[in-house]
Amino acid sequence: MEKTQLPITEELNPRSKDLDTLSTGDIVKVMLEEDKNVVKAVSREKENIARAVELIVERLSKGGRLIFIGAGTSGRLGVMEAAECPPTFGTPSGKVCGIIAGGKKALWRSIEGAEDSKSEAKKALKKLNLGRNDVVVGIAASSTTPFVQAGLSYASKLGSATVLITSNPVSCCVYDVCISLVVGPEVIAGSTRMKAGTATKMVLNILTTASMVKLGKTYGNFMVEVQPNSKKLRNRAKKIVMQILGVDSKKAARLLRDSGWNVKIALVMGKRNVGYKEAKRLLAKNNGFLRGLI
Repeated sequence: MEKTQLPITEELNPRSKDLDTLSTGDIVKVMLEEDKNVVKAVSREKENIARAVELIVERLSKGGRLIFIGAGTSGRLGVMEAAECPPTFGTPSGKVCGIIAGGKKALWRSIEGAEDSKSEAKKALKKLNLGRNDVVVGIAASSTTPFVQAGLSYASKLGSATVLITSNPVSCCVYDVCISLVVGPEVIAGSTRMKAGTATKMVLNILTTASMVKLGKTYGNFMVEVQPNSKKLRNRAKKIVMQILGVDSKKAARLLRDSGWNVKIALVMGKRNVGYKEAKRLLAKNNGFLRGLI
């Protein structure tokens, strides 16, 4: 009988072949040992990850958007990453988007068959009026998910930049950047929510964080675009102003109130000893970057 070549993520892992006979402690040990491969796999792709960041920065600087597309675990990871960008980096609604096969209901309930629909991927991207300045990041552990492949193909035809994140080797990359996170067979064969999912989450964190840093969304490692919509985040904003300007809590609170709780404007006002309008003008003139202003 002819053998079918399985993707690495579908192969049996010899180190966990007797998983159901192990003690609880040994199951944990096996999983932790396997997870050591995650950082190694991500590190091997650091050059491609950096290329993807530069591509994202280039397109977003021109007014484009960052769009993640995936199915199952991959789709959920993309949606989650997109959701974290507005509160962390102050990105406008829709600047970073996530598309999951099966739509919103697939976020909390598995709809595995949705990954096979090529037309749904195209339909979802059409709704966003995809353009040349956009970047579409396809997430597919197997690299062959029809929903993701169709989305990336459609994006390429429109001139959008394309990035593929997968956990299987890619012999010929037909997209702008391919990030191949070869973590090996999963502890439970085919369960790519495990090592593949962890590696993917690491890369998504790097892509968004590094891109936003290059777009001026941080000052050093301070979260200066934080949206202070809760008590915790208002306290964080106040501490940022206190630490950067070296002022007390009272002065920081006053600057934030006068700036409409815009941390960047508050910092320019305090450092330059100017009012709200002038601080806003200076910041706009510097393309939103604090470096060089304070």
